[in-house]
Formats: sequence, structure tokens, C-alpha cells
Amino acid sequence: MLSPACNVLILLGSFLIAASQGNLSHDRSQPTTSDEIVVAGSKVLLQCEVEDPDDSSLQWSNPAQQTLYFGEKRALRDLRIQLERSTPNELTISIDNATLADEGEYTCSIFTMPVRTAKAIVTVLGIPQKPQISGYSDPLKEGDVAQLMCFSSGSKPAAELRWHKGDKLLSAEPPEVEEDANGKTFTVTSRVEFTVGKEDNGVEVTCTVDHESLQNSDKSTSQKLAVFYNVLVFDSLNKSDSGTYICYASSIMGISTAIYNLNVHDASPMTHSGSTYHAIIGGIVAVIVFLLLILLIVLGHYLIRHKGTYLTHEAKGSDDAPDADTAIINAEGGQTGGDDKKEYFI
Repeated sequence: MLSPACNVLILLGSFLIAASQGNLSHDRSQPTTSDEIVVAGSKVLLQCEVEDPDDSSLQWSNPAQQTLYFGEKRALRDLRIQLERSTPNELTISIDNATLADEGEYTCSIFTMPVRTAKAIVTVLGIPQKPQISGYSDPLKEGDVAQLMCFSSGSKPAAELRWHKGDKLLSAEPPEVEEDANGKTFTVTSRVEFTVGKEDNGVEVTCTVDHESLQNSDKSTSQKLAVFYNVLVFDSLNKSDSGTYICYASSIMGISTAIYNLNVHDASPMTHSGSTYHAIIGGIVAVIVFLLLILLIVLGHYLIRHKGTYLTHEAKGSDDAPDADTAIINAEGGQTGGDDKKEYFI
């Protein structure tokens, strides 16, 4: 009696000999097909073949189990779905302008006894949109940190983003992936930070989308940097720094100049205090002058009104004299030739 190991070797040898002589048979009525990957908007072919149809027809059904074609007969009124080839051994159809809704498992069937089927999974790739860069608005100064963000939506599966500064690859933060509103595609966001130098002036920072739907091409967006590095700094600014400043820049393309006029005002606290003091003194003087003017005006008005007014002084003793002659004789000093009145004008 042979051992079990010897029996296994004998059976294996017999199998190999039969296979080499073509004596092994297989199910020739089993249809065959293949999975397909298509970019959204493109055309996809679904091919089903069978060696022995056994006088039966092939049929294609969509993921919702709706019959698309039974042999040469159209079953679904979708003009995007067309018959490419129909023979007893083959049924090939096409779906034009494929969309994400066309994705799923398609079934090829042959109605023999028993019914045999084959599955084909159609994958539709969502094309990512052109990336957009944000976060940069104003020119940077040498030593500043540039913070840029790039995002692209509509990819399926989620796309990859990469950054370049000129020809140099930049290291970015881990990307953020969010599902779009349609529930089928994704938005990818990437952020990058780096310190700029004068060598970065005029350099383009590029965000590129990598995705299998782009078929050996890519989509990218660039942002040119402006970096200020010829900066004149005044540690202690004063009036003597006022004047016209000229900046010269030269390259192989030529020479360029920029002119800047600087006017420095003295705004020290001491100056402000002195100015305030002088202003107060000036105000007081103005008030005094104003009051003097009013006084002079009043005095002048008074003098004008009393012009011509006089005081009369009569001779003493005139009240007791019986007559005029006696009054004159009794007048002080007894001078008959004197004036009878003295007038004083103010």
C-alpha cells in the first residue's frame, strides 16, 4: 500500500500530464469581463465575451439592475449608452461622457441553465479643479515668514498637492481633506511656511495638483513674491535727516532709481511745552491790549462830550455890595482894572 504522500504526488503528476495534453475542460459557457477606470467626461467600454453561448444571448445591466442591452436590443433610453459590437460570443457597449453617477458594478449575464454572470466594476475619476493660492497680499521684507495656502476641489479620489519655490521643492504641512457637498468628490488644502530672503524677490511659488485623472499632466498655480531688502533704517530720526533720498538698483537689464522726499518735524515733548507756554503768554498780552483799547475808547468818548465846559469864579464880596462899583472896590486885592471873570477850560 502506498503512503498518502505518494498518492498526492501521483494525482498531481496525473493533473499536470492531463493539463499539458489539453484534456482538462473548463466552463466554456461562463462569460468574462473586466473592471474599468474612466475619467469623468470620457467614454468607457464594457466588453463581455463567452466561448460557448449555447444558443443564448448576452445581456448587460447597470448597477441598479436595469437592462441596458439584450443582444442587439436597446432596453434603456439613454443615448449616451451605445452598442459597439454584438455577436453570439460577444456583447460590447459604451457609455459616453461618463459621470460620477455612472460609477458602480455592471453585470453581464447569459441565460443558460443555470444562468451565468460576470461583474465589471466601473470607477469614475473626479477631475480636480485648478488650485488656488491665498494668504499673500503685500510685499514682504527680508526675514519675514511667508504663509501660503493652496486648495483644489472636485477630485476623486482625493488629489495630492505639492509646493515649489522656483525649482526647489518645499516641505508642506500634512494636507486637509474634506468631502464636497455632492458626497463623491473631495477638496484638498495644503499650507506652507518659509522665511524669505532677498534672493526670493521675483521668485514664483507654485502649487501643483497630482492626480491620476490628469493622465501624465498636472494643474498648477503660481504666486510671484516681492521682497523688500534694500531698506534704509534711521535708529534716531531728527530734523537733520530731512531731505531727498535716492535708491539705485542695477542688474544686467539696466539701472533703475526711486526718489523719496523725507520731511522730519520736531515733535519732542520739550518743544510742545515751550510752544504751549508761548501761546499762553501771547493770549494774556492780547487780552491786556484789548482792555487798554476799550479804556482809551471810553476816555476819548468822555472827553468829547465835556469839551467847552468851564468853571466861572466871581469876585469875592460882590454879594454884600450895594452896587456894582462897591462890589468892584471890595473885590480881593482892590484892583479895579482886573478882569471880572476868570474862565478855565478843560
